[in-house]
Amino acid sequence: MTLNKTQLKPRVVVSASNLPESAQARRAQRVLLIGTLKTLPQLRQMLATDPNSSKPAACILVRDPANNPVSPQSCKNAVADIPNLCSALNVDLALLCLPPHAQTERTRALIMLAELGIVHKTVTPIDDLLDLRTNEPETSVSTPSSVVRIEPSGASLIDLAALIGRDPHQLDTTAVSRILTSKRVLITGAGGSIGSELTRIVASFNPESITLMERSENALFEIDRWLSTHAANITRNAIMHDVVDEAGTLEHLQKIKPHVVFHAAAHKHVPLMEQHPIHAIKNNVFGTRSIAEASFAVGVERFVMISTDKAVNPTSIMGATKRLAERFVQSLNVRAQARQSNSCFSMVRFGNVLGSACSVLPIWTAQLAEGGPITITDQRMTRYFMTINEAATLVIQSAALSDTDPAQAQVFVLDMGEPLQILDLAQRLIQMHGSEPVIRTNPDAGPAKSNAEIVFTGIRPGEKLHESLSYDIEQLEPTDHPGIRAWQGAADGSFDPDVMLRALSALKANDDKDRVWQVLADHLGSTI
Repeated sequence: MTLNKTQLKPRVVVSASNLPESAQARRAQRVLLIGTLKTLPQLRQMLATDPNSSKPAACILVRDPANNPVSPQSCKNAVADIPNLCSALNVDLALLCLPPHAQTERTRALIMLAELGIVHKTVTPIDDLLDLRTNEPETSVSTPSSVVRIEPSGASLIDLAALIGRDPHQLDTTAVSRILTSKRVLITGAGGSIGSELTRIVASFNPESITLMERSENALFEIDRWLSTHAANITRNAIMHDVVDEAGTLEHLQKIKPHVVFHAAAHKHVPLMEQHPIHAIKNNVFGTRSIAEASFAVGVERFVMISTDKAVNPTSIMGATKRLAERFVQSLNVRAQARQSNSCFSMVRFGNVLGSACSVLPIWTAQLAEGGPITITDQRMTRYFMTINEAATLVIQSAALSDTDPAQAQVFVLDMGEPLQILDLAQRLIQMHGSEPVIRTNPDAGPAKSNAEIVFTGIRPGEKLHESLSYDIEQLEPTDHPGIRAWQGAADGSFDPDVMLRALSALKANDDKDRVWQVLADHLGSTI
C-alpha cells in the first residue's frame, strides 16, 4: 500500500515511552483511537484513568464481523480516513485495540500508520487478555502463538500476521477431520514451536489419542500439561525419547500403532550445525530414518516430515541434512507403493516461522528490552515468513491432501507469499514498539544510543542471502487448498538410501567438516 505523498507531512517522531515522565506530563499528545464498538470504550476509559493523558483527537470505528455489525451511518471514520485525519488533526499517537478476526483492517491500519510515521501502540482487548480464544468460532484453530509480546514492559501484544502483512490461510476442517478424528496421532519434537502447535490443532479434532514424543524433559512437560488442561478427554501419551534411537523408536510405535505421524523433530539452527555437523547428520538424517522406517513397519496411514526451504540447493550442513532426509522419505514412499501399502509418506517445505523459539523475533525482542541495538546479518537478506499457527495449520492440511496420488513422491510447498527484507521486518517491529528505527552505519561506534538502532553484523557460516522453496525440476501445481502447492513427480531412481546411510554412518566419529561436506554432496544429487 503506497500513500500519496501529499498525505505525508514533515515531522519529528518521538516515542512517548522514551520521554522522561515529567516531559510526558507536559506534552499534550493528540491521540487517534482505532477500535470496534466494543473496544473503543475500553480505550477511552484507559485514557480517562491517566491524568497525564490527552483526550482523543479522533476515533476510527472498525466493523467487528463476529460481534458488532456497524452500519454505514454509524461509521463516520473508517480505516481509509487515517491519512487525512492524521494530517488534519496533527496526530501524535495511535492506539489500536482490535480483536483477532479484524485482521485485514488491522494490517491496513498498521501499514498506513508506519508510512505516515505515526507512533502507534497495540492494546489487546480485555476479552483476549483474559482468554485469547474467547471470541473465536468453535471451529477455529487459532492459538495464542499468533500474537507475541514485544514490549519490554509486557504492556502489549503484537499480532504477528500484521507484522508481516499477511492474511493467514485457513484450515479445511472437513477434510482434516477425515484423517484426524478418532485416529491415533503421534508427533515427534512435540515440545518444539511447530510440534506443540501441531498438538494444539490436532487436539481440536477429537483424535482417539495423541502421543507426544520429545527428548527435552521441560518441553515435554509443558505441552503435556497443556494437553491435560485443554483436552482432558483425549487419551495422551508423553514419551521422553530421542528418535535417533532406532530400536526404541520401533518398540514405541509397535505399542502405539499410530495412524498419522507428524515428524517435527530436527536440528534447525544453521550456524550451530556448521560447528556440529555430526549432530545434524544424526538427528536430521538418522532420526528421520528411524521414525520413518518404524512408521513403515507398523503401517501408518500418513507420515508427514516437516522440511525447510534451506533444503533447496543447500549451502549449509543443516540444509544438506534436511535434503537427504527428504530424499529418504521420497524413497520410502516409493517402497510403500511398490508393496501396495496403504501408507503415504510425504514432506512439507516452508520458510522461516515467525516467533518460534530462538528465531529472529524473540532475539530482537530481547535486544529491544536490553536497550538495543537490533542486529541484522546483512541489509540485502530476504526470507519467507509465516506464523507458527499458519505453518502448523498447513502442515496438517497437507496430510489431508496426501491421498491425491500416493504413488508419487509427494513434496508439498506452503504458500509463503513474497520474501520479506529482513531490514524491513526489523523496522516494522521497532515502529510497532513505538520508536523510529535508526540504522547505524558504524558498528564499532560504541554502545547503542537507543534501543531502536539497527546494526549489520555480517552473514554467518552456511547462510544464504536469499532462499528458494523448490528446485527447478519440481513443477509445482495448485492443490485443492489455496495455501499449498505440490510436486508429484517420480522420485530420483538413481538414489540409493542404503548407500547413503552407510556412507553417513562412517562419519559419526569424524570431525573433519570438509570430509563431511564431501560425503553429503555425493548424495545430494546434481538436480534433485
